[in-house]
Amino acid sequence: MSEKTYVADIDRSRYDFRFDEDESSFLGSGLDSEIVNAISQEKGDPEWMRQLRLHSLEIYNKTKMVEWGPSIDELDVDRIITYIRQKSRMNTDWNDVPDDIKQTFENLGIPQAERESLAGVGAQYDSELVYHNVRKEVAQSGVVYTDLESAMHDERYAEMIRTHFMKLVPPTDHKFAALHGAVWSGGSFVYVPKGVRLEIPLQSYFRLNAKGAGQFEHTLIILEEDSYLHFIEGCSAPKYYEAGLHAGCVELFVGKNATLRYSTIENWSKNMYNLNTKRALVEQGGKIEWVSGSFGSHVSYLYPMSILNGEGARAEFTGITFAGEGQNLDTGAKMVHNAPNTSSFMNTKSISKSGGISTFRSAVVVKENAHGSKSSVSCESLMLDSISRSDTVPAMDIRTKYADVGHEAKIGRISDESVFYLMSRGMSEQDAKAMIVRGFADNVSKELPLEYAMEMNNLIGLEMHGSIG
Repeated sequence: MSEKTYVADIDRSRYDFRFDEDESSFLGSGLDSEIVNAISQEKGDPEWMRQLRLHSLEIYNKTKMVEWGPSIDELDVDRIITYIRQKSRMNTDWNDVPDDIKQTFENLGIPQAERESLAGVGAQYDSELVYHNVRKEVAQSGVVYTDLESAMHDERYAEMIRTHFMKLVPPTDHKFAALHGAVWSGGSFVYVPKGVRLEIPLQSYFRLNAKGAGQFEHTLIILEEDSYLHFIEGCSAPKYYEAGLHAGCVELFVGKNATLRYSTIENWSKNMYNLNTKRALVEQGGKIEWVSGSFGSHVSYLYPMSILNGEGARAEFTGITFAGEGQNLDTGAKMVHNAPNTSSFMNTKSISKSGGISTFRSAVVVKENAHGSKSSVSCESLMLDSISRSDTVPAMDIRTKYADVGHEAKIGRISDESVFYLMSRGMSEQDAKAMIVRGFADNVSKELPLEYAMEMNNLIGLEMHGSIG
């Protein structure tokens, strides 16, 4: 009998360690005005933020549950712990971080990454930033990279944050945007002045350690004219047997002729509901580049949106998802062309196995005045067995005849002909299938910095052994 191949599920053992939590640090589960006011008081919110939280809570209570994607009926938000006090305040010296938290991020390789390849690092543990630092030469260039809460209390940035906070993703957007507005905590603030090109990436890493908890960080990035930034976001959590929730928010403002590259590797555990919202506003001649790897969570709703607001604005989205047993990953992107001669490009890959479900949703909106605009959507899905599923749900709303819009989708299994061809050239069946799957994901890994491409390949779990099906 010929040797066949098994594509291993993602090896999350690197992420499944955890430390015991002091439950006295929990504000309690559930969602009401008492909890929201307590979070606001813990943080010393300015009055406008406290009012925004309470208004968001009102919207949350009035808004229907989202219905367009996979079922989230098993998620009971009333049982989610929305805020966890940290045992120490945010530090800029790694030696001052508590030992168990420090060990968590050492295990994940964060300090090493900072030393070797990053211009600055922020590390969030449960509800709070525990460490934030930026290289001296970066700060001297005028770049601001700090935790959002400190920036909100700094008179140099307070008004800028008030002007931009939850303006791209208002609490009325959907139920979990309202939830975020009510209980958000942690996250990063980045400001890049006019003409500054930061060639070394910044990174924020979000770690959820507590059982039955939620993480609601807010990332706000503002790029002025002719600037450049590569921002990297990493996420992980250990495995528990009760639901956890991630409902963060990312708001990106890309100025005239500026470029922002936003790379994400998400590796939540299979008890997590990942209901994250990301949105970018791109002005004249600006560009947003999304690179996304989604490998974890029980259920994901993740559709970064690019609003091309100025003439010649551009957006690119490159993504890969891996859905294994017990996972239903509903991902994609949305492009809104609000101005002439704008362009957008989506290129995604999805892999599903062991009954995993992968759904790609795309939306392209071209407004009446966006003449001369171009959009291309390409999605490919690879199913590694007969019990997995992959779907493509494209939507296009084109309101001018002077636009060039195209969509291409391919769904299939590993080709027997391709395997036979490679075996006829001397490769084993095992090596042939491994090469095909690696090649399928290659265009995404090339878009990531080297160390994150290596992590992505490790996450996909391309060790081949045993039998398939």
